[in-house]
Amino acid sequence: MTEALPASARFSDYLELTKPRLSLLSVLTAMVGYFSARPGHNPSRLIFLSLGASLAAGGVAALNQWMESDTDGRMHRTEKRPIPSGKIPGGSAYVLGWGMCFVALILMFYQVGKLSALFTLLTIASYLGWYTPAKRTSRWSTEVGAIAGAFPPLIGWSAAEGGVSALGWILFGILFFWQIPHFMAIAWTYRHEYSAVHFPMLPVRDESGAKVAGWSLTATLCLVAVSLLPPILGLATLWYGAAAALVGAAFLWRAFAFLKADKRDQGARRLFFFSLAYLPLLLGALVADRLIASHP
Repeated sequence: MTEALPASARFSDYLELTKPRLSLLSVLTAMVGYFSARPGHNPSRLIFLSLGASLAAGGVAALNQWMESDTDGRMHRTEKRPIPSGKIPGGSAYVLGWGMCFVALILMFYQVGKLSALFTLLTIASYLGWYTPAKRTSRWSTEVGAIAGAFPPLIGWSAAEGGVSALGWILFGILFFWQIPHFMAIAWTYRHEYSAVHFPMLPVRDESGAKVAGWSLTATLCLVAVSLLPPILGLATLWYGAAAALVGAAFLWRAFAFLKADKRDQGARRLFFFSLAYLPLLLGALVADRLIASHP
């Protein structure tokens, strides 16, 4: 009889199944949307929003790994994930994932708001029903995934406001355009592994990387432009505008460096790591500006 794993080990495996770092990003961007809308004092709604967003993000991550367990098992960077490594049965991941998503939708609908529940449902449906299958068939899978990944700020904004105004959609645009250079840099770095499992994404098809780098730069230019809209529209002060311009210029510099063919691998890694710093710096500046500064 096989000895049972320790409770702590089982918990850590299931925690890994929810991709806690990626899930945390979804939760934090939902919080950015919520606080940027400058909500009234409503601690119970904030708690249920945090809990619902966490459950939805973790559930989607578990189901994504269930759907991709075959390809995960054939790539070095993912072969030790809980399902392909045999730590968690696929059926358990399936039940857990759908259970978390269902509870998240119930909480959102009854405790947060119907529009927030709708955006949560769109996140789940687009990620699992559109993005995950598209990774096997479409060159545009990264862009499809960026749509799914841009919904969390709308979940938070609608929870605070009951609707979505201009700044909420600007946050959607920021998240959408940020994901393209972020994931292009990842995909270029691991392009040989993606090629081995026949994912037809741009970094696999573009052997030179020129189109990958060019598209990353284009998306970064769009990102910087969208990030500067709040002060232009009177939705943030020039202090935020200065911060957005500063970190945006640094992001553009990294995107331009990715264009250099002889240093493209190094440029991809540096672009990826800077993208991790860029988002909290930009969104942190926006939230601080909205909560502290005096403007409409």
